[in-house]
Amino acid sequence: MYMEGKEILMVVTEALILSQHSIALDGTSQELMKVKLSGKAGQKADIIWAESGLLITATDEIVIRLWDLDKDENYALTLEEHLGFSTGEIINCISYSESKGIIAAGTRKGQVALWRKTLVNRSNGGRIEGKDQWKLQAPIDLEGNITQIKWGSSKNLLSVNSAGTVLILSEQVMSAHFNQQVAAIQVAPNQLSLTFFSSENQQMLRTDMHVKGVYVTKETVAVWNGKHATVFESFGPSLRNAGSFPCDSSVLAVLEESIYTVEPNRVQVRTLQGTVKQLLVFNETEGNPCHLNICGNFLVVGTDTAHVKVFDLSRREAKPHCNAKNLAEHVPNLGSITSVKCSSNGNNVSILINRVNGTPDSRVFFYDVEMDTLNYFDFETGRPSSEICSIPHVEESDTEKGHSRMSELLGRYPISHFWDQNEPKLFVCEALLAVSTSKQSKLHAATETNCPEYKVEAMVVSFFITQEHGLLLQDSFPKVVSHEALLGLEVPYYYFSKKSGETMNETESKLSSPTNPQMVAKRPLRDFVGLEDYDKATRDAMLNFSFYLTIGDMDEAFKSIKLIKSEAVWENMARMCVKTRRLDVAKVCLGNMGHARGARALREAEQEPELDARVAMLAIQLGMLEDAERLYRNCRRYDLLTKFYQASGQWQNAIENAEGFDRVHLRTTYYNYAKHLEALGDHHLALSHYEKSDTHRFEVPRMLLEDLQGLEIYVNKTKDKSLWKWWAQYLESQADMDSALKYYEKAQDYLSLVRVHCYLGNIQKASEIANETGNHAASYHLARQYEARDNVKQAIHFYTRAQAYNNAIRLCKDNGLDDHLMNLSLLSSPEDMMEAARYYEEKGLQMDRAVMLYHKAGHFSKAIELAFATQQFNALQHIAEELDENSDPALLSRCSDFFIEHKQFEKAVELLVTAKKYYDALHLCLEQNLTITEDMAEKMTVSKGSKELSEDFRRDLLERIADCCMRQGNYHLATKKYTQAGNKAKAMRALLKSGDTEKIIFFTGVSRQKEIYIMAANYLQSLDWRKDPEIMKNIISFYTKGRALDLLAGFYDACAQVEIDEYQNYEKALGALTEAYKCLSKAKMRNQGELEERLGQLQNKLTMVKKFVQIRRLYEEDPKEALKQCENLLGEPELDQTVRTGDVYALLVEHHAQQGSFEVAYKYIEEMMKKLPSVNVNYYINQQITDAVYKAVGVPIKTNVMLESVRHNSAEDGEEVEEDVAEESYNGAED
Repeated sequence: MYMEGKEILMVVTEALILSQHSIALDGTSQELMKVKLSGKAGQKADIIWAESGLLITATDEIVIRLWDLDKDENYALTLEEHLGFSTGEIINCISYSESKGIIAAGTRKGQVALWRKTLVNRSNGGRIEGKDQWKLQAPIDLEGNITQIKWGSSKNLLSVNSAGTVLILSEQVMSAHFNQQVAAIQVAPNQLSLTFFSSENQQMLRTDMHVKGVYVTKETVAVWNGKHATVFESFGPSLRNAGSFPCDSSVLAVLEESIYTVEPNRVQVRTLQGTVKQLLVFNETEGNPCHLNICGNFLVVGTDTAHVKVFDLSRREAKPHCNAKNLAEHVPNLGSITSVKCSSNGNNVSILINRVNGTPDSRVFFYDVEMDTLNYFDFETGRPSSEICSIPHVEESDTEKGHSRMSELLGRYPISHFWDQNEPKLFVCEALLAVSTSKQSKLHAATETNCPEYKVEAMVVSFFITQEHGLLLQDSFPKVVSHEALLGLEVPYYYFSKKSGETMNETESKLSSPTNPQMVAKRPLRDFVGLEDYDKATRDAMLNFSFYLTIGDMDEAFKSIKLIKSEAVWENMARMCVKTRRLDVAKVCLGNMGHARGARALREAEQEPELDARVAMLAIQLGMLEDAERLYRNCRRYDLLTKFYQASGQWQNAIENAEGFDRVHLRTTYYNYAKHLEALGDHHLALSHYEKSDTHRFEVPRMLLEDLQGLEIYVNKTKDKSLWKWWAQYLESQADMDSALKYYEKAQDYLSLVRVHCYLGNIQKASEIANETGNHAASYHLARQYEARDNVKQAIHFYTRAQAYNNAIRLCKDNGLDDHLMNLSLLSSPEDMMEAARYYEEKGLQMDRAVMLYHKAGHFSKAIELAFATQQFNALQHIAEELDENSDPALLSRCSDFFIEHKQFEKAVELLVTAKKYYDALHLCLEQNLTITEDMAEKMTVSKGSKELSEDFRRDLLERIADCCMRQGNYHLATKKYTQAGNKAKAMRALLKSGDTEKIIFFTGVSRQKEIYIMAANYLQSLDWRKDPEIMKNIISFYTKGRALDLLAGFYDACAQVEIDEYQNYEKALGALTEAYKCLSKAKMRNQGELEERLGQLQNKLTMVKKFVQIRRLYEEDPKEALKQCENLLGEPELDQTVRTGDVYALLVEHHAQQGSFEVAYKYIEEMMKKLPSVNVNYYINQQITDAVYKAVGVPIKTNVMLESVRHNSAEDGEEVEEDVAEESYNGAED
């Protein structure tokens, strides 16, 4: 077996070994797990794959076993003897119908067992899992050993192979019909139970045929079996046979004296005796009639080709009310019609269908005959086919709640439907929860997530249907467990068939007898509870009120009931308002009822934000407790639900709700329940809940005060200190001091222990307890005792331990204990310190202590004043250290003067800064040459926008601080202060003095000022920019950004000279000179003559260098011409200002030496030495070449010492510094 969704292959061996294999895309498999299944190995096993992940096995045992692989659980289903199964019955074979959710099993003794799957618990609506969801049905008894069993393609057929005989079992639904206040229920194959509600009579009808269908009217009962039909009519209190005739019709309907039957392509209209009096013909396209229904004077016919046609029966002969409607044209995937019903005026037809695969469709269709339109309501999605169909009118704030009513209908399919026999706009249907398939399982999962409660199995849903307003949900409720199926609707009741063996209510018992049990139950419509016996006018008014309330037309709703005076009617309408959530209407109803208490409660409930919470209060006032509970749950107001449970005496529910959802009120709930139990006299349980509410320390002693023995046992058992203390107090009140001391000790109530010991005169014992425990209250009490006994020393000691320093100080002052006074004052509050300081000051002795105490108490001015007066300079210095900006400026100034007088200038500066006398502080720094630290500078810096100084004074102060820092050489701090003052130029000059190149470059980048760019570039030129390409880039960038093109031209000119002097790289020099000329030509100078002169000089340099570069290039192609041009170049008067003469001679000498013309080469060397007498020849010409020339002409080799200083050592080393920026610029110019 293969699980498609999970790509898993399941394998079961004969030894009942189950293994799972994961299948990859390439077809390879990997074993995931292997387990041994329970059962008899070696026996013949019937194993089927039921649903997604559900495996069922039968292995010749008395049980069948199920494995839910998705949930990883397994369980067994057994046969139950009380249902009629034989003891020890062995199960041979199994089959599963997914559409019906039924497991069928065959046994050795010829019994067929059926387990039906149930999704929800009928009693509480909760979801059922595992074994409990399979309900065993009564057995089907056959003959022989059943060896094989299989469900047919039709879900109503089951084939059984038994002892060589194949049997096909067909599911037979017991017939039932309700019409014109008469109900018929089939209770046996040939027996019917008839109930006449108008006369409150009931009787049994036996026939001589196996009944397959029944149709009743108030005068007749028709039964048929597909071959024969019999009609019975009332004859006094009994029925008599009015006619019997052969009839092959599978369906039948009766109206007055006419019987309607079907045969191929037509409907026959017969008399009660079977005589055909009219034929209603259908053509081949319309198909064969197979469904009939009469409501009022209209007949609706459904055919096997999915056509629907309505006939008017109000006349002597039946006339077509409309043309046949072909549903197949409008409904895709339509298999067949299963049921058709029409309204009492013939304008609407409701239709149920099956899909092509035979499963029931989740939609109920509505065909409007007059408009010729087809709409539907889909129970699977809870949505209608169009916007015309909608949920009832609700307030905007309650739209979501209205949709939640629809959510109760999700995941269902309709099984029966009916129109009211008199009211054409009222429709009802019964919908079951769909059996879980893969698609529906997802729907159920979503439903569980969105809804706090799981759904019930069967719902009865009623609608109002009109052309103007479409489909309106009127009411929905779960079908009662004791009801089998919905039979019909006739205001004011729904009618249901009952399950056999169910208990009856009072009304039903009146119609039944022990030999003839009541098989029909009726339930009043929601809007007619309590109004069942009112006249037709009242019922019509209520129905109109309900309809107008549903569509939201309040004017028409009140008009329809304005003449009603009955209090019961108004109460019923108020109950209706609970269902429709219309509190505005409820107020009117309560007023007409005279329900003052309810009106007040509803008005007070208006403060609740949730509509459902307000409606729940209305429900409580009307006694609709179940609705109130449901509403509180829906809106998740678990706090109100807890109060509701308490008020209604449902204490267990209240506690469970508080524990699960309302933890805030859990202790309150326990307490209230305990009070309730105490009132009932259940002290034991009350005690437990007082403990849970954490109120037992007070409530339990109060409750058990009359049972002292029980109270003592409880106190000793709980071991609670609070209870021990309470019990000790009680014992003390009873003069049992010894026992009281014992319990005070257990409770660790040291105050009470000391108090009792003092009372008993054991003051020594009390002292020991106070010293050991250090308890403040105990020490204080003991100190009072010692003070009363004039034991001052001990009193001060225990006042001190109690931290009651003011009392100890009082005793010290009264008794002249000055030494103790000082120590105690320092431990006490500032108020006590001030008091002690005044004491010392008044005595005029130990003034240092007075100063210290004033200081510690925070009274600095007084402390300083006293310190000045008594010349306590050490104390004054100590106090000054704690002064801050919050201190009195005059005090700060006075202290600073004091420190200046005593040459403590740094402390004086700090105090001046603290006093915000910044100029005085700066003057003192300059005068005494004090270093301004960064911390000091920050303290003197006033924030921007401060009200202390104007912006101009603030800038002036900052610049003065910076000037001072400059004088002291703290350039970075000066830069910071100049910047804060907004003077970036001075900040840059300070930074340049610091020599921090990295910060200079950064500051230049963020300042973006022309002057600063130029300053930075000038500074960078002073560095060794030849060896650092990054510096060269910044120089060019800063000059460019500063628009100092003349300075940039000078820099390029210097670069060109470096290239010539150090590297003899005339090509790069040419590029640099070109860039210099470009920059200078764009530059703007005040002296235009000077600019033109510089441009002329640059142009001459550029011309000379360019000529020499061209000569070098020409030398490679035409050496002779190049040498000629070199001769000409040497004749230029200003040659040596740009091109070095030695480089030109070097080219001539090297050429002639290579050509072997050493004489000519020697001539050029001599000529160069005459022109450049102070230059070492080897600086320009390779020494090997000069040695070779001298040797060739016979001249001794000269060892001339270099007389001219070499400008750069790098020229001799032959090294070359990479200058990316310059090179790039030069190359661009050269090209």
